[in-house]
Amino acid sequence: MSKNIHPDHLFSLNNRVDAKDGKLVLANMIWVIFALFIGGSAGMLQTFIRAGMFELPFGIGYYQLLTLHGVILALVLTFFFIMGFQIASLSRSAGAFNDKERLLGWIGFWMMSAGTLVAAAMIATNEASVLYTFYAPLQAHAFYYIALAVIIIGTWFSVAGQLMRYFRWRKEYKGHKTPLLSFMASVNNVMWLVCTIGVSMSVIFQYIPWSLGIVETINVSLSRTLFWMFGHALVYFWLLPAYMSWYVVVPKVLGTKGFSDNLARMSFVLFLFFSIPVGIHHQLTEPGIDAFWKGLQVVLTFAVIVPSLMTAFSLFAVFETHGRKLGATGILDWFKKLPWKDARFVLPFLGMLFFIPGGIGGIINASGQMNQLVHNTIWVVGHFHITVGAPVILTYFGVMMFLLPHITGRKITKQLNNMGLYLGYTWTFGMGLMSAAMHFAGLRGAPRRSTFSEYGGADIAQEWITYQILQAVGGTFLFVAIVIAVILFIQLMTGPKTTEAEEFPVASMMDQSVPTTKWVENWRVLIIITVFLLLIAYTMPITQMFTENIPGAKGFKLW
Repeated sequence: MSKNIHPDHLFSLNNRVDAKDGKLVLANMIWVIFALFIGGSAGMLQTFIRAGMFELPFGIGYYQLLTLHGVILALVLTFFFIMGFQIASLSRSAGAFNDKERLLGWIGFWMMSAGTLVAAAMIATNEASVLYTFYAPLQAHAFYYIALAVIIIGTWFSVAGQLMRYFRWRKEYKGHKTPLLSFMASVNNVMWLVCTIGVSMSVIFQYIPWSLGIVETINVSLSRTLFWMFGHALVYFWLLPAYMSWYVVVPKVLGTKGFSDNLARMSFVLFLFFSIPVGIHHQLTEPGIDAFWKGLQVVLTFAVIVPSLMTAFSLFAVFETHGRKLGATGILDWFKKLPWKDARFVLPFLGMLFFIPGGIGGIINASGQMNQLVHNTIWVVGHFHITVGAPVILTYFGVMMFLLPHITGRKITKQLNNMGLYLGYTWTFGMGLMSAAMHFAGLRGAPRRSTFSEYGGADIAQEWITYQILQAVGGTFLFVAIVIAVILFIQLMTGPKTTEAEEFPVASMMDQSVPTTKWVENWRVLIIITVFLLLIAYTMPITQMFTENIPGAKGFKLW
């Protein structure tokens, strides 16, 4: 039923995360803290091993450790954070979940938890040292693939509850534009449902029967293509919650308005369109896919640059506008007016800076000729860390700074704020040093996915050692930052309670009262365009994999 409420009042209807929803959010965030410590510890050990400074005890394999690092940080940490943050964002902006919607969130949480524990057990027993991409024909234990399927299905339950809450708001306030945070979370959720179709089909109908011995071989090209249909969209699934914070939370922390509601919605719609039909740019060096389809997906990859530039423009417009209001007059004087002593701002801002070289590196990786130079080198690992390990994770840290005390009824003290600043600068130094060393070593041919090796005394391998030592130094600083983060987040949850808990900052926009473009919230149109682009990009490449008699591969276990 439509409710006649002035848009300004509608915006301020709800200013807190519901207490019951908060328990679900907190459960997800506890997993985040645990995953950060375990995965980060594994990452530091990897840098020592690659530098030739450490050997793993008790028969633990390097690739076993590498799989743990990738799965626990790239999948477990991010999935639990995103579910928790999006539930909080919907509860804060659209209102409390009802019992059914919240139940779906809890079902998703327990399924994700169970899947994580089983996958971890398989990795710990050295039955799944296949890295987080689980490329065939390397074959893990069937329980590992089943666990991954359970985790993905668990996210679907949580996403279903979130989408039900969003569409219930649309029904209750028919005719009003939806809260921006709720819209953004829903775009990310729809993208997730679409992009996980391919990888879930691959796991259920390829990997599980293959690992159980029901079928003898697996179509490697098909499995990798279905993975990257999901795998590149996965990057945006990680990134869009950070963008939610940049667009909506950061301006409020500054004490100003966001730049444009309509621009923010349009950028998210463009990410929905172009984040999925681009995965083949990860397969530019692989056979079995025609050059035309690789070229098409490269073009679509470059289209994703547009919403990224829209976001950068919007953010720095907010920063400059804020600085001018505080009296800045010169070209860059506004930069000095930013709140450099507020960890809620500094953490995401440092992440934004990392995204500049990260975006440039992404253009290189997606360009056919340049990709051949860097594809199987540690350059790619460095790129991955400055796009996910810095912008995404630093922004997640910034969100945890206010979200944890908001839910638990506490305030950010000066001491905790300073810890947040130390966390940000330590992480930035460590990640900057480590990723820069990876990039330079990659340009000199240092391979990725490999442990320490002198390559039979080859001269070129000697050139990599200095960079590998620098990676170890950077990894050490990152581990120190992780220790700071774990202590900080625990204190944010367990400090003295107060009657004035930390706010969940949500900014209004400069064009808050301007109606949104109608088709942007026409979900039928959005889904049709998304599926159309997906079919254009993948129908022929996948059809060829079924019709060209590509030989199947038996499973290999090389560890």
